[in-house]
Amino acid sequence: MHCSCVRQSELPSVSPLALDVFYHPDRVARFYRHPLRDAASYRAAAAEIRFPAERRAALIAALRARNPESPSLERLAQPGAVAVVTGQQVGLFGGPAYTVYKALHAVKLAEWLTANGQPAAPVFWLATEDHDFAEVSHVWVFNAENRPAKVETPSEAGAQPVGGVALPAPPLSELRDGMAGLPFADEAANLVEESYRPGATMGEGFGALLRRLLGGFDILQVDPMLPQFRELAAPALRAAVESAAELSARVIERGRELAAAGYHAQVHMEEHTSLVFLLEGGKRLALRRHGNEYLLNGRRIGSQELMDKAHSLSPNALLRPVVQDSMLPTVAYIGGPAEIAYLAQSEVLYSAMLGRMPVAVPRSGFTILDARSEKLFKRYDLSLPDFFHGEAALRERLSAKLVPPALTEALRSTEAAVDGALDRLRQEMAGFDGTLTGALDRSARKIRYQIGKIGRKAGREALARDARAGSDARSLHGLVCPEGHLQERLYSILPLLARHGLDLTAQLHEAIELDCPDHRILAP
Repeated sequence: MHCSCVRQSELPSVSPLALDVFYHPDRVARFYRHPLRDAASYRAAAAEIRFPAERRAALIAALRARNPESPSLERLAQPGAVAVVTGQQVGLFGGPAYTVYKALHAVKLAEWLTANGQPAAPVFWLATEDHDFAEVSHVWVFNAENRPAKVETPSEAGAQPVGGVALPAPPLSELRDGMAGLPFADEAANLVEESYRPGATMGEGFGALLRRLLGGFDILQVDPMLPQFRELAAPALRAAVESAAELSARVIERGRELAAAGYHAQVHMEEHTSLVFLLEGGKRLALRRHGNEYLLNGRRIGSQELMDKAHSLSPNALLRPVVQDSMLPTVAYIGGPAEIAYLAQSEVLYSAMLGRMPVAVPRSGFTILDARSEKLFKRYDLSLPDFFHGEAALRERLSAKLVPPALTEALRSTEAAVDGALDRLRQEMAGFDGTLTGALDRSARKIRYQIGKIGRKAGREALARDARAGSDARSLHGLVCPEGHLQERLYSILPLLARHGLDLTAQLHEAIELDCPDHRILAP
């Protein structure tokens, strides 16, 4: 595949903190235990891991509940072996495409570490404990014309952890309709149908599909809702409740430090914010901390009582990675920009609770074009940021490319001549009577606007004469920036597989460059 790079700073909604992690790690070094992503950092992170034999044996036993015997499982069972971890909410039909990009990045980094003398296994954390069903109840796909389609499943999940929500009738026909006309649509949809059997839970279907999508790669899965993993998580959750006041104070202070450094706290934290939820009655319930007590809908729960319920606790966003890494010998965590930014706050929890922290590694990101879209990029001289101002703005840009070159040059020379004449007139006017320059400046702006308006009208007329260009704008925007989002953040990997074939994951794995934090545009 052909590849070009786009800096993260050119993408929308990437925080200044994440950008400095990507490109200026020296600026954020005090917020991360291992700010660099080089061989020395991975060695240092691995050297900090203290993982007793009995805990490793319990981990491997828990992994065997949902993972077949494999080289990764065998490798992780060995003393000194480490994990490269990533994860995602268990979204319908696999969630956004970047879910797969995270997993492939973890695979690639684990391969590199192993080849360089540090045995490592990739691990995918299924975020089955999250309870925001509306966030994971749908998936976006596109058809042969790159028209976005939202596929969703209804549910009355309430505050139930999403991983346990059963799907009596997965919306498979809607999925097939949404990918109509794509050459490998049946193959992609069949993977989903084999994974999401009627009655399967969101967690089961997601895990099964991920295993099928990544069949050529040996990545282990963790479902934290399984009893074996709840047992492993209990000590860290108990410790978090026991030291809640101190830990909360550390997180709040870290938020102040981030603000003082010109960033902002990625997760809002107050004195009464609880680091844990309570799993009770099939629901994940929010708590409020008041000293040594927690409030739940008027009910008071003492800290000791909550500690005794450690197996029924669930971590919040800041504590989750710490609990995760208390269960795993994690040397690196692969995350998106927001997740990597969260870790700047979680670092104080890592230091207090584990005395170690993995290397924070930004995941690889991709926008994938087909052959026709790549040609249109070249024909219209487009770049990815051209799509971030909406389809109408893209149409304007394409229309400008359809104006005859002679007319374009005439408009440019006219603008230049008018600018020069107005500048000379302003100088003379200022020498004659400075009070008149304000009126001249207002008139000059109107003149320049009218000349620009003529140019835009010419572009629209050219676009009207070439209806194909309008179609090109719709198709390109639908593929590259659907609904105003980056492709990887909205679309599932499924329509991309349906267009390019099921071997796309192998091509993506090959395209990942561990030392490149940029977003990448790929084309066949």
